[in-house]
Amino acid sequence: MERRDLEIFLALAERLHFGQTAEQLRVSQARVSQTIKKLERQIGAPLFERTSRRVSLTPIGRQLRDDVQPAYQQILDGFGKAVTAGRGIDGLLRIGFEAPGVADLVSDVLDTFRARHRDCELEIREAEFTDPFRQLRAGEVDVLITLLPVSEPDLTTGPVVYTEPMLLAVSSRHPFARRDSVTLEDLARDTVFRAARPPKPYWEDPVLPWLTPSGKPIQRGPAVATFQELLTIVAAGKGICPLAAHAADYFARPKIAFVPFAGTPPVEWGLVWRSAGETNRVKAFTEAASWAR
Repeated sequence: MERRDLEIFLALAERLHFGQTAEQLRVSQARVSQTIKKLERQIGAPLFERTSRRVSLTPIGRQLRDDVQPAYQQILDGFGKAVTAGRGIDGLLRIGFEAPGVADLVSDVLDTFRARHRDCELEIREAEFTDPFRQLRAGEVDVLITLLPVSEPDLTTGPVVYTEPMLLAVSSRHPFARRDSVTLEDLARDTVFRAARPPKPYWEDPVLPWLTPSGKPIQRGPAVATFQELLTIVAAGKGICPLAAHAADYFARPKIAFVPFAGTPPVEWGLVWRSAGETNRVKAFTEAASWAR
């Protein structure tokens, strides 16, 4: 049964008048008659009793109406909610953060959006350490604030929302802990862990070796499951790890020292969303981020 056929049947079941049903649905009366005859042939029994004076439902017709009307209304309600979510700004916007501390650092962006759209609720979620894009792709968050750059065919990258320098996390007993700064060349002197995802292919160990700017090889540490596990490894002196500068404030530990990097490019955090999931709420949040920036 096609959707239009179902609409005609339910409208006629309500009005019990072919002419009024045709007028309501803006189709010809002949179309209404042809549709009902087709349905009756498919079912194998009359759905309506027709006389020169009135139209009424047969018992089978009443049963069909009672069975399909709630389901049809549920379908209409579902489409209505989807349209509202896609076109409207009111409602719920779910924001994922690859680094939880960044939620505080971009509070001006959140405040700007809340001030502009007071009827839209923001829900903050922490993205997974090993796969920050999973929740985004699963539709569990609408937009993600993540480490840039991002180059994925199904994702759209928006504006940068926060920029900060890079630090090197080392054990407080490490020789680097007594230095004022380090350089990328110093990474060749110890095992290096990565807090952020590796270059493409994502979630896989890169085939090419890590090298310093002068070409010295960097010994890579094994993958870790959580950020806290990473900090524990560094505190134990098993390796070092480049981190964004806010880590020194949000993850300070007595056994870890954060040493500034000299001459390294800044860390950039930006918006990313599914290209197929770009709603008006996502667009509004992007505009707020650009304005606050």
